[in-house]
Amino acid sequence: MRVALHSVVREGLEDGYDSTHATIPADLVESFARVGIHDWTIWRSGRDLFHVVDCDDFEAAMTALDSDPANARWQDMIGPFVDHFETVGPGHAGLVVPQVWRLSEQD
Repeated sequence: MRVALHSVVREGLEDGYDSTHATIPADLVESFARVGIHDWTIWRSGRDLFHVVDCDDFEAAMTALDSDPANARWQDMIGPFVDHFETVGPGHAGLVVPQVWRLSEQD
């Protein structure tokens, strides 16, 4: 599955976010593989971050990462740069931006 997320960087911390996020720790890469995250791409426009996550099951992966030590260390490092995630509902499912259209799925 592929999902999109939208988060916002704290004002004035854009460059710090970019440089901190240039490389994620190897143990987090291993955790992503273990929980079924195959790729994660982030674009930034101003303070807005747009994520595309390719994974087996987004909610299951996020739930598994909730108790993952590598993810906890990463969140301690990157968390201060992130103001918030835009949500459309509760829980991990609420992070997913609803898809409107995709060319490859058009009849």
